[in-house]
Amino acid sequence: MVVSITVRLDRPPQVANVGVGLHGVKRDRDVFRLPDLWQLHLYQYVAELTVDGTPYPIRPGHVSLVPPGAVVQYRYQGRSQHLYAHLRLGRTGEPRSLPIMQDAGAETPILSALLLSAIAAWSSAPRRTESDVWAALWRVASLAAPSRSERPHAAVAAAVAYIESHLAGPLAVPDIAAAAGVSHNHLTRLFRAETGDTIVAHVRRRRMERARHLLRESTLPIASIATAVGIGDLQAFNKTCRRELGTSPRALRAQ
Repeated sequence: MVVSITVRLDRPPQVANVGVGLHGVKRDRDVFRLPDLWQLHLYQYVAELTVDGTPYPIRPGHVSLVPPGAVVQYRYQGRSQHLYAHLRLGRTGEPRSLPIMQDAGAETPILSALLLSAIAAWSSAPRRTESDVWAALWRVASLAAPSRSERPHAAVAAAVAYIESHLAGPLAVPDIAAAAGVSHNHLTRLFRAETGDTIVAHVRRRRMERARHLLRESTLPIASIATAVGIGDLQAFNKTCRRELGTSPRALRAQ
């Protein structure tokens, strides 16, 4: 039986906790309930999850999103480690229906990169954590698309994951291709075919999307935001914002 849940992602989640969960060492079963929090888990082991009496097999690369108030039971087969986020979602906006458990497939490295980035930022930059978890949730929601043929090629997915986790540093196309395990030319062709965009244009767009989010949703200084999206020179950041976003960083913050 496939049980669907309804989520609304028009606004960023309120993240209560993120981390790496380690289970199955001292006991092979956990039973619990989080009354007010959604649970997002990305798995890399074999086990079984039961949510309100409905069983779901867990396999490496599976991702689950469990609603608040559900009774959750895990049965492990030894040492089991996963990435998780506990969060609150908004109650307004467009409703989206998706299964509790899904196979992330080629999206797995992207989700892993986003959640690891969220974990790294948790203590020092909670807005960054919020942004990364929000991006992960949108990708989980997109897994419910009818056709798996719409999923990205594995090399493209790996390239996008590498880009997402290295936006603050230099991003040369040969390095991205090496991380994806293919040649520079092959990745360039795949990326254009899959996304309709060049790798360089994608990097520029993602940097500016993250900059716009941080300008609007955080109190970080503009110079720090520029550094966080890989543009160390403040004058260059101002020019890029005007060119790509149509206005200055200060104007975006005022909005």
